[in-house]
Amino acid sequence: MNRYLWPLGIFIALVILLGVGLTLNPREVPSPFIGKPAPAFVLPTVHDTNKQFSHEEFKGKVSLFNVWASWCVACREEHPLLVELSKTSDIPIYGLNYKDKIADAKRWLKTLGNPYIDSASDIEGKAGFNWGVYGVPETFLIDKKGIIRYKKIGPITTQDLKEKILPLVKQLRGEAG
Repeated sequence: MNRYLWPLGIFIALVILLGVGLTLNPREVPSPFIGKPAPAFVLPTVHDTNKQFSHEEFKGKVSLFNVWASWCVACREEHPLLVELSKTSDIPIYGLNYKDKIADAKRWLKTLGNPYIDSASDIEGKAGFNWGVYGVPETFLIDKKGIIRYKKIGPITTQDLKEKILPLVKQLRGEAG
């Protein structure tokens, strides 16, 4: 009798685990970086490889850090929203151009618009790796002290902005709701 209960018990446990797994959102992978300082980096910028961009740029202001690439289809999907946000909001948006050719990145920004105050060029992907980037696009919300407060995997949507990002920006800035 016991030899039949073990397989049944294992089957039931697997069904429960599968059921729980199917209810999770794959875009909301918990990040070990939430609540921690932004990983350090110093990289050349996309527009001027003689100019350096670093994690220190985030300090003193609540800002978005968007990881993108010209070869990324999902980045093209979210890009118009970032351009619009840069025009209608005072939230500074910085970029990390991930594993991309600088010429392609410049062409992308010239053609589609540039929402970034500055964008670092991470050709080898080392900075992205240190930030725990799974793929592009990914966006981080960073507080005034340079602490990561939110991470979005995949393209940002209008709903993400309205329901999560903008309210969190207001909260981090100490603004009334």
